[in-house]
Amino acid sequence: MTDTTKTTVTGGSRQPTELRMARDALRCLREDLLTGAFAFRPLPALSGDRPLLRRLPDAVRGPVRRLPHLAVVALALLLMFVEVADGYHDEGNAFLRALLLGVPLVLVLFRPVGAFWLSIAGLFVVVLFIGSSWSTWPWTVAAFVAHLVLMLIVAARSRTRVAAHLWWVTALAGWAATEMGAQGYGTNSFAMAVVSGLALVFLLCLRGWRDSRRQVVEQVAVAEEERSRRTLLEERTTIARELHDVVAHHMSVVAIQAEAAPYRVQDPPEELVAALAGIRENAVTALTELRRVLGVVRADLPADLDEWGPEAPQPTLAELDDLLANVRRAGLEVESVTTGRVRTLPQGVELSAYRIVQEALSNALRHAPGAAARIELGYVPMGLGLRIVNGPPDGLAKASSGGEGVAGAGHGLLGMRERAAMLGGELTAEATDDGGFVVEAFLPGERSESVEAAAEAGTVTGGGGAC
Repeated sequence: MTDTTKTTVTGGSRQPTELRMARDALRCLREDLLTGAFAFRPLPALSGDRPLLRRLPDAVRGPVRRLPHLAVVALALLLMFVEVADGYHDEGNAFLRALLLGVPLVLVLFRPVGAFWLSIAGLFVVVLFIGSSWSTWPWTVAAFVAHLVLMLIVAARSRTRVAAHLWWVTALAGWAATEMGAQGYGTNSFAMAVVSGLALVFLLCLRGWRDSRRQVVEQVAVAEEERSRRTLLEERTTIARELHDVVAHHMSVVAIQAEAAPYRVQDPPEELVAALAGIRENAVTALTELRRVLGVVRADLPADLDEWGPEAPQPTLAELDDLLANVRRAGLEVESVTTGRVRTLPQGVELSAYRIVQEALSNALRHAPGAAARIELGYVPMGLGLRIVNGPPDGLAKASSGGEGVAGAGHGLLGMRERAAMLGGELTAEATDDGGFVVEAFLPGERSESVEAAAEAGTVTGGGGAC
């Protein structure tokens, strides 16, 4: 039985797999450590958005951002001093060895890969031309630390596979330098291989952990944004259905009245009949286009959002008492105060006001169990003012509900603001000083229903992409 070498076909010739792998390894080594080795790649300063840096004054923030650079330079000076102090009996060679370990450590701040090769070259210069006796060979203690720190900086600033290349080159250089003539009492090339290998593995693990954390944070942000958009989509879908009911009702009335008007007048002029026929035709066309637009919106919805609900009359402020009674049965103490002359507002305003009150009371039930709420309706000549305020949650009720009430989507305010903006109004929501919450809105109601319906239709069709 004979061993066979696995081969692959490349360009019409068969090559052993081992040879191909060796060539790929050499190609990667050349790309990582040789191509553009001395390219200018300065070490960036610390990011200015770090919490610690944001608390510092502007005059101090600049130098603090350069702390990594200052730390590397200070370490280089310290190791050079240690090298000179250890070689006091041979000051000339000790000073030259200090330069050969300090210069690459400073150069790594600007040309990382080139600094690594300069450190390796300095090792062989010391071994071949400046050799002297010290306790370990081929690295002195200061040179050992300097080269190890330099490797870590280069690996931290390069792709993952560069760490393996740095380790192999360092181990090979240490073995070659040892074979060239070990002096003193021992060799530390094996210690360099072990320590640098462990340090690089730790560095790669730390980098992987940081990358994983960053990816998780990014995914959470994307998921939160998607949930917010989905909640807004659900609310806009509901508004689109309600808008369809409001506009379709009025356009149907217009069409019927335009069709019946000629029969209410004896011998109507032909011009009037033609004008009424045009009005009816435009109303029917508007209804058709409205259904077509909403059909497209409905077709683009996900399956679980394509639930339009039963056909039923939309609620108005006249049904607010039923809503308050239902909320009181759920355990929320609520009172209602109305000021101004009560009158019937456009259907869109009534519906939006009802929904805003409903959502505000639902939020109070979820997030402030045991609190009391107050609803203020202010009828003014220009429209309707709303103010829904609830007090802080009751301590006993909050404890019994688990501390946070019933979990909700957390985006109810989006729908309320959307409804107010649809009518040209505005809405604010904020916490009160006593720990409660207040929602204030103004819904203009002076516009005619046809103008309001056109504005609402423009809002929904203009946001068709989001829906």
